[in-house]
Amino acid sequence: MSKNKNKKRDLTALALAIVIIVLLNFLASFVFHRFDLTSEKRYTLSDATKSLLAKLDDVVYVKVYLDGDFPAGFKRLRNETKEMLDEFRAYSNENIEYEFINPSENTDKKQQNEIFKQLYDKGLQPTNLEVKDEHGTSQQIIWPAALISYKGKQLPWQLLKTQSYQSPEAQLNNSIQALEYEFASSIRNLTTLFRPEIAFIHGQGELDTLATKDIRDALKEFYFVDDIAINEQLGVLNQYKAIVIAKPDTTFSDKDLFIIDQFVIKGGKVLWVIDPLFTPVDSLSRKGATMAIPYELNLENILFKYGVRINPNMLIDLQCSAIPVNKAFKGQQPRFELMPWYFSPLITPSNVHPISKNLDLIKTDFVSSIDTIETPGIKKTILLRSSKYTKTLNSPVRVDMNYLRYQPDEKQFKDSYQNIAVLLEGKFESVFKNRLPKEILNDSAIGYQPDGKQTSMIVISDGDVIKNDIQYNTGKVYTLGFDKYTNQMYGNKNFILNCINYLCDDSGLISVRARELTLRLLDKKKIKTQRVKWQVINTGLPLLIIIIFGMIYHFNRKRKYAS
Repeated sequence: MSKNKNKKRDLTALALAIVIIVLLNFLASFVFHRFDLTSEKRYTLSDATKSLLAKLDDVVYVKVYLDGDFPAGFKRLRNETKEMLDEFRAYSNENIEYEFINPSENTDKKQQNEIFKQLYDKGLQPTNLEVKDEHGTSQQIIWPAALISYKGKQLPWQLLKTQSYQSPEAQLNNSIQALEYEFASSIRNLTTLFRPEIAFIHGQGELDTLATKDIRDALKEFYFVDDIAINEQLGVLNQYKAIVIAKPDTTFSDKDLFIIDQFVIKGGKVLWVIDPLFTPVDSLSRKGATMAIPYELNLENILFKYGVRINPNMLIDLQCSAIPVNKAFKGQQPRFELMPWYFSPLITPSNVHPISKNLDLIKTDFVSSIDTIETPGIKKTILLRSSKYTKTLNSPVRVDMNYLRYQPDEKQFKDSYQNIAVLLEGKFESVFKNRLPKEILNDSAIGYQPDGKQTSMIVISDGDVIKNDIQYNTGKVYTLGFDKYTNQMYGNKNFILNCINYLCDDSGLISVRARELTLRLLDKKKIKTQRVKWQVINTGLPLLIIIIFGMIYHFNRKRKYAS
């Protein structure tokens, strides 16, 4: 009787449990929530990303070409990419679909090369990987990239972010950190119908359209890019979200500065890319030396009022790029060698802000320093600084090829960490405040405003940081940041894109770039010297615990029923 009673009770409990589980699942179908138990919340999407995904009205299809047999680091990148895509899919009402493809699967070399060429033509970049194993090393081409499609439009997505000054492990970790921003940014670019307008200012000898062609082409994926000469015309900048002032070489009139000032006061954004010194490179190539002297740009007062001063000096740095130098004696066959050129500092970007986070080295030429000025209500963030081994040369500066002949004295390079790029944010005060006659103040057509709305600007003290190289005899335009002497690709293009994207971003999406994922690496020395020990612990210890638990359970059970 007791057994039947217990059986009935157990069946009732089981039935009740099943009903509760079914009921909970039914209620859960009306409530969506995902739990992220990681310490750095790596699987928690930002509100900006969730908002973007919720607005999708069609399928975004992703082809990821990171599949196959490759080292553990790239497997981790693949798995993290898949998990991120699953997160996006969960918040997009199933409007994210993806597949992983191995482009090296075809063993026919000819067909494989054709596939590789198609991927390259679509904007994807391969990585030539050196794989180490017990038998030595071998080369393997992998494609850590993807193609994103939406309503007939397509964009490349580079998963691996290379940084020449970082270890391979750090580069992979930074690439994983960037997954959410890069994918969300691509979706926003594909789905945006209205593109903000930005303008390159002309009229003061700024860089021409050919010298800025590569960055313009990149910006056109996000914005309508225009050229405008202010020419003292009121309201000429009103339609633009941001303006770019790229390496002017002649004086700005006070009226043009007034128009720029009012553009800022009314909430406009400005990217100032300024060279304070004129360095004639033609004289340098012909004579081996030249003098750098200050421009008369008439920008000192306006920038000082906003919170910075670009100094009329030049920085030389032991962390620099290289140029080819003929080492052959006179009459001999030319023999070129790459020598360090201290007038082209290579800047390690700061990781304190999303604009400069996880970028490769930035190449500069004839760069100057920036001082920040105490300005109430203006927040200043340093984006770029020179290295520890910097020397400041005050104008006029003699730029001489003889610098290549001598070993530099490190003790002279003691002007460490000079500011090169500064972000200014806040409500700016007009530089013309308390300086204008009543006729202008009271003229409604002018609409002068002395105090500004919340806005931002970025000041960079090197005009060449935005300039792409050009092969004039063929008309070939090099990618911004590509060094034709060393064949090295620097981070200039991504840095400028990040600057404009930050200035024009109303969604807050770029803040996702500030995400930090802790890099937890195994001790390679211990792996090598204690490999067997840890293999035994990881495989043997769990088995030992199970055996001990089984023995204890068996002993207790035997003692219980023996009585």
